[in-house]
Amino acid sequence: MDLDERKIKILQAVIKTYLETGEPVGSRTISKYADLQLSSATIRNEMADLEEMGYILQLHTSSGRIPTDKGYRFYVDSLMSEKEREISEMKDLVLEKVDKLSEVLKQAAKLLAESTNYAAMISSPEIHHNKLKFIQLSKVDENSLLAVIVVEGNIIKNKLIPTEVELDNDTVLKLNLLLNTHLNGLSLEEINLGLITLLKERAGIHTDVVSSVIDAVADAIRADENLEIYTSGANNIFKYPELSDHERASDIINTFEEKNQLEKLVNDSLQDSEKNGIQVYIGSEAPVPSMKDCSVVTATYELGEGMRGTIGIIGPKRMDYEKVMGTMKTLMDQLDAIYNDNS
Repeated sequence: MDLDERKIKILQAVIKTYLETGEPVGSRTISKYADLQLSSATIRNEMADLEEMGYILQLHTSSGRIPTDKGYRFYVDSLMSEKEREISEMKDLVLEKVDKLSEVLKQAAKLLAESTNYAAMISSPEIHHNKLKFIQLSKVDENSLLAVIVVEGNIIKNKLIPTEVELDNDTVLKLNLLLNTHLNGLSLEEINLGLITLLKERAGIHTDVVSSVIDAVADAIRADENLEIYTSGANNIFKYPELSDHERASDIINTFEEKNQLEKLVNDSLQDSEKNGIQVYIGSEAPVPSMKDCSVVTATYELGEGMRGTIGIIGPKRMDYEKVMGTMKTLMDQLDAIYNDNS
């Protein structure tokens, strides 16, 4: 006898309920699942078939059912198949542009919340001590140059530079050589006043052009310091009685909606560049006051060339730590694979 769609849904409901409660599951409990819309009698018949097929087991005549090893195996294989499909969908989001990365991170936060049943967050990658890779000046017309600025992470910024006089091609070439020779590989902190003075001296009458380009470089680096935080599953908090009272839940939900406090969580996670492992904050250890009754698990992901961000899971102190850590490690590997496949 094959498992049809109805039997699969009932089996999944039995296993999910048993995992949540640890108690044998009866037909009346399963009948409350909104997407089933089946009577208790129908569910009892289907559960009897599932027991006959070896997917669930009734310990006592009057008790509910629990999953067998065969049932767990079917459930896990189904999850793995679904996860592979989700990963495939994520890989279809080709990272040709920076804004594509935001779509991947939004999807990642959603998958993280769904797979753990907790609240999830993921920050956009920050580029700390970002370095300039290349500058290209090109003539646009008689009174303007286009500065193409490439910084770490292959982030490209364009800036139109006005000029008081028309520059010939030879002068533009010399300015390109001057700027790239002295600035390539430097962070914003390393482009100091002494270096700027030197560049202006060597630029001669084109000091204003050099000043404008340096300002554009600074703007390009600072632009990538803007932090985006994507969240999902905040309502999962209501599933846990110890967090679901109005005041506690409201504080946590507001934290996820306003996101300002989440920046501290991200900054704490990224504070030590050598810490790429998973960190666990329990109760009052959490850097966010509204999460003092929660456990918070964070990890740092890397996309290469200094691009680093934070993944976070927020749930009750009795969270399934092993599952959360495993899920986060898997997601970090997936982000790395997606980025490298499409870079």
